[in-house]
Amino acid sequence: MKPHGPIPPGFTADDDGMLMIGSDRAEALVDAAGDTPLFVYDSALLTARVAEWRAAMPDNVQLHFAMKANPYAPLLAYMARLVDGFDVASGGELKAALASGMAADHISFAGPGKRDRELEAAIAAGATLNLESAGEAERALSIGARLGVTPKLAVRVNPDFDLKGSGMKMGGGAKPFGVDADEVPALVRRLIDAGADWQGFHIFAGSQALDAAAIAETQAQTVALAARLADEAGAVPPLVNLGGGMGVPYFPGDKAVDAAAVGAALAETLDARDRALEDSRFAMELGRWLVAEAGVYLTRVVDRKVSHGETFLVTDGGLHHQLAASGNFGTVIRRNYPIAVANRFGGEAVETVSVVGCLCTPLDRLGDQVALPRADVGDLIAVFQAGAYGASASPATFLGQGPAREMLV
Repeated sequence: MKPHGPIPPGFTADDDGMLMIGSDRAEALVDAAGDTPLFVYDSALLTARVAEWRAAMPDNVQLHFAMKANPYAPLLAYMARLVDGFDVASGGELKAALASGMAADHISFAGPGKRDRELEAAIAAGATLNLESAGEAERALSIGARLGVTPKLAVRVNPDFDLKGSGMKMGGGAKPFGVDADEVPALVRRLIDAGADWQGFHIFAGSQALDAAAIAETQAQTVALAARLADEAGAVPPLVNLGGGMGVPYFPGDKAVDAAAVGAALAETLDARDRALEDSRFAMELGRWLVAEAGVYLTRVVDRKVSHGETFLVTDGGLHHQLAASGNFGTVIRRNYPIAVANRFGGEAVETVSVVGCLCTPLDRLGDQVALPRADVGDLIAVFQAGAYGASASPATFLGQGPAREMLV
């Protein structure tokens, strides 16, 4: 038997043992959607998560949503009312962000390899471009001149450090992301001399960290780096985007990051910041921490079989919707996401089973030898931490299966 990750707080069962998502029974939500597989996102949990962040963080720090974590349109429209800005990473995401109701001047656009048409769309809309290279800067300046629009340009910095313990390191050493720190001051001066509307720095060192002390140390280093670069450039950055880094507990033994500790340390860091940043604003850019725990993936058991003594629950879902939960989204060692039998939620585990999907590949495994209550054909399996990097980060068309349904409740 292999354990699964901790089920996030906020989920209960009704008197019949059916998982409740918000005020609704999981089975009723499936009926309303028309079928499984189904992603359900709980708006009350989204609201509570943002409130938790605001209670923990200093008042002078803005909250931006990195919408690559979940670009589902109804969720974006809901989040647009809760956060201070959106961070996008493609022209398609820019279009979706604008459609959500988020004001263009509260949208920033990062990511290497922006095409000219994407730069043009962002400049024309009035969004901020987080420049990833000197070459991209020149293209943006040229496009702004052609359009007769002063472009809003920030510089994404590749810092000379990374976030210790992060699941994905976005800074330190040779990276496709951002401008190496020692080249930033000259680029900032180039932008200002060219008449661009310089918006500041974007410094993202890593993501999916659960260690509050490591996050706090990285944020202190980030603020110090921003001050040094501002001093060397001779210009005060209007905004310093500190990146994100706060992760969520996916696997056995993971513990939730202490947001209050992160916020307290950040308050001390900002209170002691160099005078070069005295008039700067600050932001944190979070994706999965805001939305992961609000999402549940529901899939139905279509077959139960025993092979060489091992029981398999075969579902109508799989890695084509939940690539990360299957262990195929960057994890080195496959471990089990939080998983449950939705119609026996909280029930006693009585057997060890492997929950697999419907794809013809051995990679399609949602639960590997996990202890669960008895499940039979027709029962619902719930995979948690499904609000981030689920539907949009998975190969929905693999083997012709098609996308899952999605719902915001």
